[in-house]
Amino acid sequence: MNKKELLALRKEAIPQGVFNLSDSMVESAKGALIKDMDGSEWIDFAGGIGALNVGHCHAEVVSAIKDQADKLIHSCFHVSMYEGYIKLADKLNQITPGTFTKKTMLANSGSEAVENAIKIARRYTSRPGILCFDNAFHGRTHMGMSLTSKVDPYKKGFGPLLNDIYRIPFPNAYRLSNGDQARANVISLEALRKCFKDTVDPESIAAIIYEPIQGEGGFIHADAAFYSELRALTKSYGILTIIDEVQCGFGRTGEMFAADSLSIDYDIMIMAKSMASGMPISAITGRSAIMDASQVGALGGTYGGNPLACAAALATIDILENGLLAQGKRIGEKIYTAFKKMEAQSPYIGDVRGIGAMLAFELIEDRESKIPATELTAKLAQYCRKHKLSMITAGTYSNVVRVLVPFTVDDKTLEKGLAIIEEGLKTL
Repeated sequence: MNKKELLALRKEAIPQGVFNLSDSMVESAKGALIKDMDGSEWIDFAGGIGALNVGHCHAEVVSAIKDQADKLIHSCFHVSMYEGYIKLADKLNQITPGTFTKKTMLANSGSEAVENAIKIARRYTSRPGILCFDNAFHGRTHMGMSLTSKVDPYKKGFGPLLNDIYRIPFPNAYRLSNGDQARANVISLEALRKCFKDTVDPESIAAIIYEPIQGEGGFIHADAAFYSELRALTKSYGILTIIDEVQCGFGRTGEMFAADSLSIDYDIMIMAKSMASGMPISAITGRSAIMDASQVGALGGTYGGNPLACAAALATIDILENGLLAQGKRIGEKIYTAFKKMEAQSPYIGDVRGIGAMLAFELIEDRESKIPATELTAKLAQYCRKHKLSMITAGTYSNVVRVLVPFTVDDKTLEKGLAIIEEGLKTL
């Protein structure tokens, strides 16, 4: 079928709720480049929403998938065990931060990992409550969207949402305290203490869940001092810490995990996206005693830890460990330098932020009011796509431009993509 026919069939066959950012139709992709059905070549700054840190169709990942497909595609781990699931769980236990003993279960998506992490925390603590943050995104399943902050489009019309969820302000230094991170930390922690005093008994809270760097929220992050103080406060009440590394894990921050970059102590970590270069898989890794608290048969699913996805994940981790993490750091430095240059030239960039190659800038109408420039952001995104740069926005007000370019991008392609953004800013 040609593109016109496919677009017509898409409209007929797929509901409107399944969104598309453009009418581009991918034919193939390699590294950081995408070829569409019109024969055009796109630079990929979206990376499948952070799922392609090692790039499209990396030869070693493709080879691992093909080799596995010849041997076993599916058996269901609960029915017939296989090597890939066990080796991947063991590998994740080894490479995730923390010297404590760990165990890992595998699932299919970030949202599913969130659901399981909450189940496990509630089972271990025998408590119902969950803490989360403003601007958070934890998925589109019932628990996921209940934890997610943004209403439209993620929660609008899908109620009632789950109870026993309590939201506190994230220490966004740019918004809360005019760039003073220490003050933003105090505001957030004071809000948590007030929540414990006025709203909920802290001893009824099972866990706090957060993204070390908020993805859909706009690449907002605190510093190591905040995460340390937060951990001490919540741990004093027996509250577990669940860190959501779905988007920021597997090298995006310059280390294998954001918990490494920010010295975060935790009880459960959830992972997905770049874990397997776009193959559908996720993981929940936690302290052994917590992970073992659930009864036999309580955890799992038909497709969790699929053999093909496990093979892709093991290959992806090997690639990252053998040089690509360092490449991610180098790319991050180049993007940050370019963004700071743009900030100096454009009156609409209010904040440049992020860690490693997980970088973004926030567009505002003016630097005094800091009013989110949602329409200007949409205009910039449209300009970029018109010039064949695949990019995505973020933020509660959709006014943040984020970059999730694969680490395999070459300098010429990276610079070309950044130049498109820079030229687009001049049109605003």
